[in-house]
Amino acid sequence: MLRLGGGVLTAAEMRTSSASKGESLADTVRVVGGGYADVIVLRHSSEGAARLAAQYSPVPVINAGDGAHEHPTQTLCDLYNLHVERGKIEGLEVVLAGDLKYSRTVHSFVYALARFNANIICVPQPGFEMPEYVVRRLKEEFSVEPLRADVRRLGDLAGSTDAVYLTPQKPHQLSLFTDISDWQVQNVDAVYMTRPQTERFGDEDLSETGYMRLEKQSMQADSLRDAVVMHPLPRRDEIADDIDSDPRSIYFKQAARGVPIRMALLASLLGEIELPRERPVVPREAWPVAVGENPCPNPSCISRTEPRHVTPMFTLHSREPLKAHCAYCSRELVYRFVGCSTSKHYHAPDSKELRKVLPEHLVFLSDEGNAEALAYRPSGH
Repeated sequence: MLRLGGGVLTAAEMRTSSASKGESLADTVRVVGGGYADVIVLRHSSEGAARLAAQYSPVPVINAGDGAHEHPTQTLCDLYNLHVERGKIEGLEVVLAGDLKYSRTVHSFVYALARFNANIICVPQPGFEMPEYVVRRLKEEFSVEPLRADVRRLGDLAGSTDAVYLTPQKPHQLSLFTDISDWQVQNVDAVYMTRPQTERFGDEDLSETGYMRLEKQSMQADSLRDAVVMHPLPRRDEIADDIDSDPRSIYFKQAARGVPIRMALLASLLGEIELPRERPVVPREAWPVAVGENPCPNPSCISRTEPRHVTPMFTLHSREPLKAHCAYCSRELVYRFVGCSTSKHYHAPDSKELRKVLPEHLVFLSDEGNAEALAYRPSGH
């Protein structure tokens, strides 16, 4: 922002702000955006915080990371680096390694790679596999079917983990893979290493197994001969220092290239430049949970961490069976029955009757007791 000629107001230490006095995020962005700032760059520990902020802010909001959910500006930087180093993104073979469960950079990156028809090899630290809700979104939006990967050609890098191959395919092509038990990983274009996100789970979960490490020996595998090494930084011990001098290591270039990418994003939002847009992205419509308790199961969701100030919202992903997800953190909602607020009847999620119920009249019920407490009756009664 300074390079663009603007100024910066920071509130990196929230203990010195009104948030320490109990001010909600919604109120904070209304105050800051109402008279102090032309754009808000928000990093927050709760998942879905950026979406909430965007609902209330009078100025544009940039998501600089919301909990373990997403980090889209890092993904813009990562895509740019891949394109600079490889000349393209489509069809590339990209290894995502390390903490795939809590790394928000990985979650945003994998959606973008699928959108650009790249192929992804997931090599997780054992116990830190890609979250189910991320895999589900990849399948729903990009027709990605996970396949077990044969990663023997990756050598030491994948010596002690179960790898998964994710490839965006058109529906009629998926049948080609039904008889394949292990996808053979051949040559890799990039290795994207991530650190353990211990600020979200603690070191105790790694005490027995330790954390995977990319070393000089690892990079001698035949399949990695031409692979660039990427990392969103900061790193800990997951990349050995002797790899820094390897010409395939680009993580410091990667960080430097993030400056012009973020400058372009800011300039675009402030109306100083116009970026080409092939097609507008229409956000999935969301509805408030008007009746009953919050059905989002994620304790780190902004709808859970600020329950007094945030109305839970949901999006619909299918009607039969009815599947709904939290509009803030993308997790699938947990419920046993679904009611109609006008008829006061409830149904099983696979009931055809639910297709007749408008989204704004849907009520998510955890069990019969919950339904009875809200005066809902079984369908047919």
